[in-house]
Amino acid sequence: MAVGSDCRESSPLLASALIEGIVSAGADVLDLGAVATEVVYYVSGAFDVAGAVVTASHNPPQWNGIKLCMPGAAPVGAGSGLEEVHRMSVRPTPPAPRRGTVSARDVIEDYVNHLFSIVDSESIAPLRVVVDGGNGMAATVVGPVFSRLPISLTGLYLTPDGRFPNHPPDPMDPANLTDLVTKVVSIGADLGVAFDGDADRAFFVDNRGEPLSGSAVTTLIARWILASAPGGKVVHNLICSRSVPDAISAAGGVPIRSRVGHSFMKQMMAETGALFGGEHSGHYYFAAHYRADSGMLATLALIQILSGTDRTLSELHAEVTPYHASGEINLAVVDRKGSLEKVAEAFSSVRQDRLDGLTVSWSDRWFNLRPSNTEPLLRLNVEGPDPASVNGLAARVKSLVEV
Repeated sequence: MAVGSDCRESSPLLASALIEGIVSAGADVLDLGAVATEVVYYVSGAFDVAGAVVTASHNPPQWNGIKLCMPGAAPVGAGSGLEEVHRMSVRPTPPAPRRGTVSARDVIEDYVNHLFSIVDSESIAPLRVVVDGGNGMAATVVGPVFSRLPISLTGLYLTPDGRFPNHPPDPMDPANLTDLVTKVVSIGADLGVAFDGDADRAFFVDNRGEPLSGSAVTTLIARWILASAPGGKVVHNLICSRSVPDAISAAGGVPIRSRVGHSFMKQMMAETGALFGGEHSGHYYFAAHYRADSGMLATLALIQILSGTDRTLSELHAEVTPYHASGEINLAVVDRKGSLEKVAEAFSSVRQDRLDGLTVSWSDRWFNLRPSNTEPLLRLNVEGPDPASVNGLAARVKSLVEV
């Protein structure tokens, strides 16, 4: 197994215990040290080994956990192996007769070479880019990647620090983008990028300091990929904007709808042979990256898109954002299942589906209400033609579930 970890203060101890568990079971370990999660996925795919990374991603510094993958960076999640991991944890097997070995491996240069086998560094223009590493693991790859590009890079918080002293490592919260937006606008940058704690997700702001939604980024990257692969399939999750499948079809691709979550997205890509997948939450999956998510590869894709046009990112942003959205609204409820059914009953005369939670659709608007995979919450997403309709629909759903 390949094993990596993030920079949280608890990660070295947990990684050490994880490695001991693996070798006691008779398996060998490639110890990658402190790396971005996408580097573990790369090693899993390139060397065809299982992978594990000790990280709590975008969560607070006192949290921690383990992300797992099978050889080839195949997902381990609900319905794809996580239940078996649970059974093994409560009924552990005895130690194997042979202890595994541990070998340290520095793979950053190999990983950067892998990225530039997908994105053409020779076609990159001398853009101005601001990168907020959030004191997470992005710093381990930002320097090696950007040193090969004619980019004017301005870095914010690129020193890994598991206390996350400057802001929480969750760029999905607009409050954590404040410094990035200020810097982009003040220096007239072409693009701003913020990574989450383990750097598998990237969030972007345009040259005017306006954040791009995951749907907008999915559309831009999908069009870029389909330009050289007409007829290709692109997976999007069901809370992406309705504009995403429309744009994929218009670009000559085939849109495929998926449940929310990396294990479902990766599995759908494998089953359909999709070239790319995008989630509204800022996860972007590339077939060329073993169907795994990569914030850095998404960043390079946007840089190459901007390098090939004389239009600004704000102009492209406006073009791919025809609707208004609520953003994800977290609702704390006592009974998630009961609340979901209450909403379904209230909208029983409207078209519904249950691919993931409850999606209710009209001709010009829709909402999805689904249980969180990681927290005791219901998550609400609403999209419509204007802010008033979005706010009104969101308020009505919230009134049905709020205690």
